[in-house]
Amino acid sequence: MLAGRTAVIYGGGGSLGAAVGAEFARQGALVFLAGRTRGPLEEAAAAITAAGGRAEAAVLDALDEQAVEDHLAGVVEATGRVDISFNLVTRGDVQGVPLLAMTPDDLLRAVDNGLRSTFLTARAAARRMSEQGAGVILHLNSGSAQGAMPGMGSTGPADAAVETFMRYLAAEIGAAGVRVCGIWTAGVAGTLTKEKLAKVAGAHAPDPEAALAGIASMSALHRTPTLADVTGAAVFLASDHASGLTGTVVNVTAGLVLR
Repeated sequence: MLAGRTAVIYGGGGSLGAAVGAEFARQGALVFLAGRTRGPLEEAAAAITAAGGRAEAAVLDALDEQAVEDHLAGVVEATGRVDISFNLVTRGDVQGVPLLAMTPDDLLRAVDNGLRSTFLTARAAARRMSEQGAGVILHLNSGSAQGAMPGMGSTGPADAAVETFMRYLAAEIGAAGVRVCGIWTAGVAGTLTKEKLAKVAGAHAPDPEAALAGIASMSALHRTPTLADVTGAAVFLASDHASGLTGTVVNVTAGLVLR
């Protein structure tokens, strides 16, 4: 479904980024994995290569404007184009703290990191995709902008900021043949660890099993999304099968969000 495409995944060394990269490569794309930590990136790239795919890893900070521009310029110089850009970098969300007790930094960190990294990576891709007359820019969040659950902290505002920006971006670059689509998902089985939960929810973070069970109990399908659910949606959105979709979000929350 993605034969001959060039894909760049920011946050490509994370569990979700690595899984998306592997599926993009399995579907025929040449994958460039970018992120801040070399070890996981190289491990993900090596796994793709071992499975018969094509992948390269690069260390960069998606919050660094020049680094993003230089890296993508190199990708285009090497391959001639960029067809897919997907930002999956960590934002620094804070949950489990009442809004009245949050500091400005805790509230705004995820908003700024999420919007800034999305803006920098999407703008770099959109400029080049507009020149070539085609391309797909993808984003992912939890769908929390559609809800109002206590304790979600900075996640809802950060999701809303990114979604709104990407919707307006879709309106501006659609005439150039570039599509912008998103994915809602949360509590993806196989991605949650004690360390990740602690970074978001602090010392009172639940065990991964308890968190997944709680999410499943609230979802319409009574289960959590899987990596295959998310990677399958990403491949579809990046492919010609979704050529009529832009400025929209695909709901892969297993019914945690119903909209």
